[in-house]
Amino acid sequence: MKIGILGPFVWDVIYGRDVRPAPIEEWGGVTYSLSGLDAALPDDWEIVPLIKVGADLASRAREFLATLRHIARDAALVEVPYPNNRVEIRYVSDTRRTERLSGGVPPWTWVGLQPLLRGLDALYINLLSGWEIDLETAQLIRQHFRGPIYCDLHSLVLAIQPDGLRTPRPLPNVREWCACFDIVQVNEDEMALMAPDPMALAATALDAGARCLVVTLGARGAVYFAAADFDRLADLRKPRPLGAAGGPIRTALIPPPVSSPAGGDPTGCGDVWGATYFSRLLAGDKLGDAIVAAHRAAGRNLEHRGATGLARYLRGELSVT
Repeated sequence: MKIGILGPFVWDVIYGRDVRPAPIEEWGGVTYSLSGLDAALPDDWEIVPLIKVGADLASRAREFLATLRHIARDAALVEVPYPNNRVEIRYVSDTRRTERLSGGVPPWTWVGLQPLLRGLDALYINLLSGWEIDLETAQLIRQHFRGPIYCDLHSLVLAIQPDGLRTPRPLPNVREWCACFDIVQVNEDEMALMAPDPMALAATALDAGARCLVVTLGARGAVYFAAADFDRLADLRKPRPLGAAGGPIRTALIPPPVSSPAGGDPTGCGDVWGATYFSRLLAGDKLGDAIVAAHRAAGRNLEHRGATGLARYLRGELSVT
């Protein structure tokens, strides 16, 4: 079984994450999602990266990929003749930060992406830059791909100022975006830029055809909103009687099983969370059980510095941070 992952490699320069005065430089972006998948996927699943990387960091990106256990043998990154995406992160509190983005990795077109989807059984999308795919390409993926599709909408709600600063912006075409995916992930701040409250966004997403919306709430856990006939991925294969999508929305708030450690590193927690959540759903877990597993993985990510060695740490092995 093969899962495709679409998202960008990003080189992070991080200020204010800990007491060290010098900035910390390390991999970010999709490396956290890759690590989460590598640690949580069942043994019979392989990861196929649908990832473009700038020529300046391509060799280092391939080295990172080689450390993961679940990468498909014939998998390869797509090297492009542009500078790789880089982000300057400045933490102003444990949970708030500013980001400045630079780099020029171009988005996917449907012509370039379509042949790479053949042979995949599931698709995980993390829009970490916000331009990896446009709405038309997302709609074509939905039209032609028959496996389950998970998407973290993430940076779709971030604009880029002339100096690279990422700033919040409302998302147009919310319904159309949600219609492209089976499971949609947002955090609390992103949700507020799409709808007046979580139930309004859930009603929009599920009416558009998504089967589950999950909103991560940081230390308070996560809340899911699911269609009445959807409790695990196997339900996607069940025929839907006329009017089934109009049934009552099921929802539950699931807090973390343990409190988060103080002073941890929050970078990438949402990405590890989403990758673990989808992995456990692919393994057959119900929605609520998969969220508990995702909480545990995000908690372990808090204890680890950076993405190097993260997959090993998430599996409970020793890792050099």
